[in-house]
Amino acid sequence: MEIAINNLSDLPSVAAQLLTFAGENKIFIFDGDMGAGKTTFIKTFCQVLGVHDVVSSPTYSIVNEYDSANGPVYHFDFYRIKDIQEAFDLGYEEYFYGGGICLIEWPERVAELLPDHLIKTEINIVDESRRVFNFSKV
Repeated sequence: MEIAINNLSDLPSVAAQLLTFAGENKIFIFDGDMGAGKTTFIKTFCQVLGVHDVVSSPTYSIVNEYDSANGPVYHFDFYRIKDIQEAFDLGYEEYFYGGGICLIEWPERVAELLPDHLIKTEINIVDESRRVFNFSKV
């Protein structure tokens, strides 16, 4: 599924479409260049999920946890991990296989740990304000 947007005001619609596309899937990976808008989109997606907390980037904490109308939401940013052992130390299995919703930035850094079935969201930069989103079931 491909969706092009022209400005940030289009993000709630894209987030709602992602939620519908995902169905029962609860593991989401987000792929895109630095500055593509992964965290910005995740903030909007969390609103659609019913998160009322302030959503921020877990760049240094690796994971932020939120409550939502759909259960726990875990937002990961694996950009700064030095090796896969950090994910083990974090207890990734409890998050990935615990039934909560997982939103994962920089998934390639933990590729060998990811569940077999997940939703991939690619964000491609067209220009400063335009993006193309591609959703796929992996």
